[in-house]
Order: sequence, then structure tokens, then C-alpha cells
Amino acid sequence: MASPASLIAEENFHCSICLSVFSKPVSTPCGHNFCIDCITGYWDTSKPLITCPLCKEEFNIRPKLRVNHFIAEMAAKFVKSVQEKSANITEESGNGNVLCTLCTGARRPALQSCLVCMMSYCQIHLEPHQKLLALKKHKLIHPVENLESRICKDHGEPLDLFCSVDQMFLCDSCKDRDHKQHKTVTLEEEALMRKDQLESEKKDANKMVDERQQKIWEIERSLEANKNNAAKALSCSEHVMTAMVEYIKRGQAELADVIETKQRKKQAEADGLINELKGEIMQITQKSQQLDNISVTDDPFRFLESYLSLTIIPPQVKDWSDVTLSCDPFKMQEVMASLEATVTREIRMLCDPNFKEIRRHAVELTLDPDTANSHLYISEDGKQVTWGTQRRRVLKNPERFDCVHNVLAREGFASGRFYYEVQVKDKTQWDLGVAKQSINRRGDIRLSPKNGYWTIWLRKGNEFTANTDPPVNLHVTEVPEKIGVFVDYEDGQVSFHDVDTRASIFSFTGCNFTEKIFPFFSPCATNGAENSAPLIITPVRNNK
Repeated sequence: MASPASLIAEENFHCSICLSVFSKPVSTPCGHNFCIDCITGYWDTSKPLITCPLCKEEFNIRPKLRVNHFIAEMAAKFVKSVQEKSANITEESGNGNVLCTLCTGARRPALQSCLVCMMSYCQIHLEPHQKLLALKKHKLIHPVENLESRICKDHGEPLDLFCSVDQMFLCDSCKDRDHKQHKTVTLEEEALMRKDQLESEKKDANKMVDERQQKIWEIERSLEANKNNAAKALSCSEHVMTAMVEYIKRGQAELADVIETKQRKKQAEADGLINELKGEIMQITQKSQQLDNISVTDDPFRFLESYLSLTIIPPQVKDWSDVTLSCDPFKMQEVMASLEATVTREIRMLCDPNFKEIRRHAVELTLDPDTANSHLYISEDGKQVTWGTQRRRVLKNPERFDCVHNVLAREGFASGRFYYEVQVKDKTQWDLGVAKQSINRRGDIRLSPKNGYWTIWLRKGNEFTANTDPPVNLHVTEVPEKIGVFVDYEDGQVSFHDVDTRASIFSFTGCNFTEKIFPFFSPCATNGAENSAPLIITPVRNNK
């Protein structure tokens, strides 16, 4: 009957984790087999993910594992078969053993090879080398094939030394002739040192792999946490926005009822006044009719006789000169306008719903070297500006900033709307905004709308300021890496946005633009290496 080893390849009995024959093999739901200690150890280090090491199938819960007795029994039979086979000392094709040179018939495995005799010996044929004094001097090594490769081609002596300088094998003659001044060691010493070095490098490599695997797990955990935070933020925003909309709708209904109630009261008051006026008009009209009945003649006797014969009841009327119906101004318009401005501002600070529309007004900009301070270096394409310690040799130009580290764009605008984006990543200081064409460019300059500058700046890596009169400290949830600047010339607005979060940072409103305005930039001094990154005008992509 064929043995298990002859029916199934050896690798089928090896665990793919420890690479040894199965010990207490178990099967995962995906059908792969591992040692129970290997797979549980792998899952303990791969938390929270539970996957198959081979096919990477993920399991929602950790599978309950039981030893596969059939595979365990087959593995045990395989080990026994291999052990029996190795005990049978026969020469077989491709068995990989170095065999004794002197054996006849069934050749035994060699225990050592002799570099003098150029032969390999089993235990029996090795005895002369162990007993005879002349043979004891021969160089015996671990049994190897191709003994000729171990002999020096120049001197015919065993290569049993190693030159640490030239990194080559040596015999005794080589050492005495060409390597006297070099450090030489025995092959055993060099091999031991290299094995230690190899083991150290393996440990270092394994440590580096473990560190990087740990970093992968950290990144995956951070990504999962980020997904959870994003889901919570989305859920919170939906809940809050829905609640706000419902509350505003209820408020609108209540407000409409209040306004209608006030209007009804006003209507009732007006109806009462009108009815009272109509009653007095009726009384006055009756008196007038009575007066019309008096005969008006030229005869005084007849006139007085007719007048005195009537009994005229005076109408009951009051003085209406100070009576008015007050007009309710319904000041809710002001409250509603304030509410709208507040809600709009707060929502824009989170994510401006108009941001995509704003970006449609993107324009192409390049930096104007004729306005750049001599410490500023502009790239060939005119898109980047950095600060340098060495002043450039520049022509005197009335348009150039002579003291402060500023530069304007070539392109100016005197109407319409325009938008551009600037990368400020890895910078701790910068200034951005727009400026009038007629600004002062000499000496120290204070950035403010009064002086023709509408700007914001960053200081110390996290301090944002809008340069108004007086300046306003800005609060952002995270430091932006790219700033968007939008200008509406006719509406007098300059607004700044965090491009990545689409959030509004600050807006200048009510600006009175009467001349051409230019985009304004300042990378500020590098402050060592902290602020060495450039300001970069980046292309605007409207697919976000």
C-alpha cells in the first residue's frame, strides 16, 4: 500500500504560517488549514480585523476552531514515513546527501570531507583520519560536494582562510604572499561573524516589518476612527439641520398666527372707530336736514318764527383731532434679517453652500516680479513666491515694495467677480488678500481697508487675523492648507475660504471699490526653516 508521503506532496502537510508540519491543525471557514496556535496568534496580533492569512477573506466574528483529526492523523503518518525513509541509508537519486567516496554497493552518507585527500568519508572510512598521526593533520570539513572548489587554484592548498579587506577566500600561501598586511580570519570565524550579522539583520528586518505592520494597523485604526467621526458628524448635521428646519417652520407658523392676531385686533379697532364716526356723521346729517327745513326769507319776522319753532337736538360728537389708528411697524423684518445673517454666517463657517458657485469665477493669475520686494523669489511660471535671505539685484521701480515682503499679481480687476486659490501648506506665516492700485509701497505698511488693503494673515502657525479696523481674531476648526479668495467688485465683498473644507473664514463687506484692485501676497520671512515653504497659486478644479 502506498504511504501518505508518496500520495501527497510534502508542502500539503506544512502550515503556511510556521512553515512546519501541522501541529493540531484546524480549518477556517474559507477552507484553509493552519496550526491552532499559529492562527490564533495571528488573529491576536491582527485585531480588530479577523482575516484568513492566505485568501484575506474577512470574518465578522472570530470563528470557533476545532482540531481537524483527519488532517492531524495524516500529518502524523507523513512524519513517521519521512523518519523511516531517512533511517534507510541507501543511495537514491536526488536525495541531496553527500555520500562516502570509498563505499561500494550501498554508499553511506559522508560525515566529513578531506581537503587534502579530496574525498568524503562515512564513519567507517573516516577512522584512519582519526587514528593515524599523518592523516590527523589533514583538513577535515563538513561534507560537501565539488571539493575542487575549496582548493586554491594558484597554490593547490585548501581555502581555509578569509581576507576581511579584500573579501576573498585564501590559502596559507595566499596569506603569506599577498595579504600579509590584511586582516585574515579562519572560515569558521568569518562564517560565525556573518551568521551573527545575518541573524542581526534578520532581527532588524523583522523589527522593521513589525514596525511597519504596526504603522499599517495604526493607519487603518485611524482611518476607521475617521470614518466613524465622519458618520457621526453627518448624522449630527442631519439631525441638527432637520431640527432647525422643523423649529423654523414651527416658528414661522407661530409668527404668522401672531401677525394675523395683531392684524385682527387692529381691524377690530379700526372697525370700532369707523362705526363710531359713522354714528356721529348720522347725527350731524340729521341736524343738517333739520336746519334745511328752516325757511330762509328776507322777512326777519318770518325767519325767526320758523327758526324758533324747531327743536334741534345737538349731536353727541367728540373731538377726533388727536384720534389716530396706530400702524404696527412689524419690526420682525429686522429680527428676521438678523436671524438670516446669523444662520448664514454660522453655516458658511462649517461649509459654504455657495462655494461651488463661487469657484466658477476662477481666474488665471501670475505674480508680478516688478512689484516684488527684493527678498522675494518668484518661480519661472510666476506661480510660486518664497522669501530668501539674500537680496536680489533688481531695478528701481515705483511699483515695487521696498521694505515689506509683498508682491502683487500682474492681473488687476475693475469690475465683475473673480476667484483664485493659494496653497499655504507647511507655512507658519503668510498674508493674502487684495489691494488697491494706488496703495503706498514705500516703508513700513499697515494692512487695513483704510490704507487700501483687504487681507487676512496667519502668525505662529495657528493665529488667524482679519486686518480690519480694529483687527479681528479668527477662529477655525483646523489650519487650512489652501485658501480661496473671492471678490465681488460691484457688491463690495472680499471673502476668504478654506478650500478643503469649503468653509468660510472671513468676509469684508460694504467695501467701496473705486479703482482697479490686485491680488496681494506675502510669504513672510522664513524664520529659520519653519516658514520656508512657498506660497503657490494653484489651478482651480471645479469638479469638487
